[in-house]
Amino acid sequence: MHPNVNLSTNKKIYFASDFHLGAPNEIESFKREKKIVAWLDEIKTDAQVIFLVGDLFDFWFEYKRTIPKGFSRLFGKLAELSDAGIELKIFSGNHDMWMADYFEKEFGATVYHKPQEFVFSKRTFYIGHGDGLGPGDEAYKWLKRLLFNNPICTFLFGRVMHPNLGMALGNLWSLSSWKKNRSEDKTKEQIDIKKEFLYQYALGIENSGDSHDFYIFGHRHIAIETAVTKTSKYINLGDWIRFDSYAVFDGHELKLVFHKS
Repeated sequence: MHPNVNLSTNKKIYFASDFHLGAPNEIESFKREKKIVAWLDEIKTDAQVIFLVGDLFDFWFEYKRTIPKGFSRLFGKLAELSDAGIELKIFSGNHDMWMADYFEKEFGATVYHKPQEFVFSKRTFYIGHGDGLGPGDEAYKWLKRLLFNNPICTFLFGRVMHPNLGMALGNLWSLSSWKKNRSEDKTKEQIDIKKEFLYQYALGIENSGDSHDFYIFGHRHIAIETAVTKTSKYINLGDWIRFDSYAVFDGHELKLVFHKS
């Protein structure tokens, strides 16, 4: 668990996930990127830490000397926030799990590939993108372990295959996943929270005796906050496709917010 960090006076921590920049096409992605950058510009006045909790891109592969085209407005804003002294913490997701050191070198961000525990103002947080956690989805867990996280496969994809072909194949896979996930979108009223695997995952941690005040995940494209126990809360951050949602912690309260353009 990371050591306790106290928030400075009038400062906050922000959490957002699932931008999926690049999908479903350049026009829609560009509109979404400008909206996200405008939000980041709004919060920079009181942000002490910004968490971006996975799937910033619909597909991202970090080549050694090649950077995929696009997203210049987001990158410029991240550099500006970092230069202003705002701490950036970025989690990889199932669409951008191949992050390496680009975000660390260019933007001073800390990149995480697994869930992490943090303490802010003596409140405990358990944060992760959410893919591969909890019960079910065994096919994806198998693919992630044997293929996506396989260093040999990653080496061959990045060093043998030309980036033009690699990006084309990656974007094709991501688009098919986009279409599948969009067909499964649910409203808050349609969700049985007790069947949600990330809620079950959080509940399992609580039942093990390793309690936390807050559990924050993305991945499910569900903007929802609910109690796990009497002393802990689960928030799924939703996305910036349907909800334009994020969470904010002011040192006392964590709440889910819907951005108004």
